Amino acid sequence: MKAAAPATREPRLAKAAEVIARAAAAALREELATAPKPGLVTLRDPGAHRDMDARTFLASLRALRPDLAAAACAGVEGAPFEALRALGRAAEARMLVATGGVNTHRGAIFGLGLLAAAAGRLAAAGRPWTAPALADTVREAFSAGIWTALPPAPGSHGAGVARRYGAGGAREEAAAGFPHVMAVGVPALRASLARGAGRRAAAVQCLLALVATVPDTNVLHRGGPTGLAFARAAARVFLRDGGVHRDGWEVRARAIHEAFVRRGISPGGSADLLAASLFVHRLDRMGAPG
Repeated sequence: MKAAAPATREPRLAKAAEVIARAAAAALREELATAPKPGLVTLRDPGAHRDMDARTFLASLRALRPDLAAAACAGVEGAPFEALRALGRAAEARMLVATGGVNTHRGAIFGLGLLAAAAGRLAAAGRPWTAPALADTVREAFSAGIWTALPPAPGSHGAGVARRYGAGGAREEAAAGFPHVMAVGVPALRASLARGAGRRAAAVQCLLALVATVPDTNVLHRGGPTGLAFARAAARVFLRDGGVHRDGWEVRARAIHEAFVRRGISPGGSADLLAASLFVHRLDRMGAPG
């Protein structure tokens, strides 16, 4: 089954769509390679998960590459949210085939798909890929469609969490233009890199900044408010004590990882926002394709 990408005839815009897709795929690979990553799947171990590991994620990544390009092309062509939703459904189907029915990237398909389409719209308008411009474009072009077309699925984990705890989850984050990505994730990544951290360490700092802040519905589903409070407190202590800019940070991050695994906590929502932050940061540094 091939991704149904809209035709993009102008060479400049076709090139832009390809650049966007490559940046999105690189962000997903980088998210997987980030470690230690408390409770989450890495190249080293499956974290708190029993149904997936790095091989599952890599199979999904290979399958989704055409869908990232399709989302970017749809943005270039000015496609509405409903068109993106159809592309997202096709991407989810491909993911499930590739992983044997395991949901590895549903949140990333949604978030990166919207951001890739926003980047395509900016390219078509001749505007640079700044973080504020991406956020504004998502809100202006897709927010109404998100609220109209995506009511919470009655039996989903997200619907249950929203009903019990009032957490909005991925839908609310996207409709608002990814505020945690723009105000927490990307600034944490930039600041850590500016202080001399390597890319992997800066990604860990970014993730823990998100865990400390985001009302992660994955954590709420698995651990309830107590689990969320525990995860946030652990992340905040790590950051307060210097984060990745203090000697021995990997040992401390590994200890948090092991504590999350023991409690069955997996901050998957924060991981999706890490991937989005890595993607936005890559595009922001590029500015715009040549």
